[in-house]
Amino acid sequence: MGRMDAPKAEARGRDLLARVGLAERVEHKPYELSGGEQQRVALARAWINSPEIVLADEPTGNLDSHTGEEIIELLCALRAETNATLLIATHDPKVAARAPKVIELTDGLVSR
Repeated sequence: MGRMDAPKAEARGRDLLARVGLAERVEHKPYELSGGEQQRVALARAWINSPEIVLADEPTGNLDSHTGEEIIELLCALRAETNATLLIATHDPKVAARAPKVIELTDGLVSR
């Protein structure tokens, strides 16, 4: 995929921010956003170039349980819409339970 021109990138960014529920917060600075809102921006950034694979390291780690669930719902919805591969590293069994395949790493050893 080639480089996206600026107007197209801005339109795609605004579309993704709307998709993750931040259409009204487009002009805000990062320090003006809550942790959950910052995580939503990270999701939009991750999908802006239509990647084939997205790596998410503890995407719910610093969030309350409700916001964490919203973030997982968004991740799953974006993955389904784009058919991207989603690899999540997590310690949260609720997050892992949403995955179609789980690989556990314990003391440096992989188990399935």
